[in-house]
Amino acid sequence: MAPRTTRTSGTSSSGVPTSVITLDEVRAAQKMLSGVSRVTALEGSRYLSGLVGSPVHLKCENLQRTGSFKLRGAYVRIAGLSAEERAAGVVAASAGNHAQGVALAASLLGVRSTVFMPQGAPLPKIAATRDYGADVRLHGQIVDETMHAAQEYARRTGAVFIHPFDHPDIIAGQGTLGLEVLEQCPEVRTVVVGVGGGGLAAGVAVAVKALRPDVRVVGVQAAGAAAYPPSLAAGHPVSIESPTTMADGIKVGRPGDVPFRIIDELVDEV
Repeated sequence: MAPRTTRTSGTSSSGVPTSVITLDEVRAAQKMLSGVSRVTALEGSRYLSGLVGSPVHLKCENLQRTGSFKLRGAYVRIAGLSAEERAAGVVAASAGNHAQGVALAASLLGVRSTVFMPQGAPLPKIAATRDYGADVRLHGQIVDETMHAAQEYARRTGAVFIHPFDHPDIIAGQGTLGLEVLEQCPEVRTVVVGVGGGGLAAGVAVAVKALRPDVRVVGVQAAGAAAYPPSLAAGHPVSIESPTTMADGIKVGRPGDVPFRIIDELVDEV
């Protein structure tokens, strides 16, 4: 889609208030994650820099605990639960990264976790999720089926469902990555973020645009799983049928309601 002008009003194009998450909440999440998540390296890429003709740096969240950024949001979400909610336990659905993030976060916080994973999920990710302390249950062939099973489990048992991207606490946690980028590379001009459901891009946009409104935030989706361009054109989340991409982590058929509001307002281009 074409570059978009960032709005400064308090509503998205659909009229929904967008003051969902503030910079203060992202900063509070950063304090909460101190000693829990790693401040991962920002490494220059000679190949990509040569390809685009400008310096390119990579935020190495592959070196994060559990191997992805997902721990950030999962920890903030679970840490914010009441004592009663913690006692009920948490449940999540994921093919791997969110599963591990929830399992480790819950373990660190002393909360019982149940994680539903597709039957075809990578064996190392299933093993890692179990090793982090979760009760892993294999169900369905695709994440959508697994998600329905997890939500039904939550309704039946009272466990708190930890959504992978569609919750303000998840987004605030992921936004801490944006704060780190600004601290590590003050001269940054554009931040490019992979987009699935939109939690990471939304959080990064909140942090970056609040502190450096001149910096462009660009979301990138796989061509076969690009639900955001038609959703942004329509002014509300829309579903695409049978998203396809080798990148399972961003194979999402419908944007999250909460991240959509933020991306609609703050992200320059998807």
